[in-house]
This record gives sequence, C-alpha cells and structure tokens, in this order.
Amino acid sequence: MEMPLSNQFTVETEQEEDGRWIAEILEIPGDLVYGETQQQAIAYVQALALRVMNDLR
Repeated sequence: MEMPLSNQFTVETEQEEDGRWIAEILEIPGDLVYGETQQQAIAYVQALALRVMNDLR
C-alpha cells in the first residue's frame, strides 16, 4: 500500500510473513523501519524522515 506524505514523499508499507509491518519512504534511500502494526510503522518512518531531513539542513 502506498500513501502520500506531505504531498512530497511516498510511504510504502508491506506486511512481512512474521506479521511485522515494514515501511519505507521511497524518495529517501535507507529510510526503512519495522512496526508491530501498519500505523506504527508509518509513524516510525515519518519520524525517521523528519530526523534525516533535519540532519541534512
């Protein structure tokens, strides 16, 4: 499933065989996280993206 993030980034999620969810932002290489739920994985990947973008300033 793909969802826009702030009209600038795309979050892609997928459920692993063990039940965990993986989320990544396609436009930021390496911005990849796991969560117990899809919503948790999305929240984590958004937080990581904000940290990465802040570090690039």
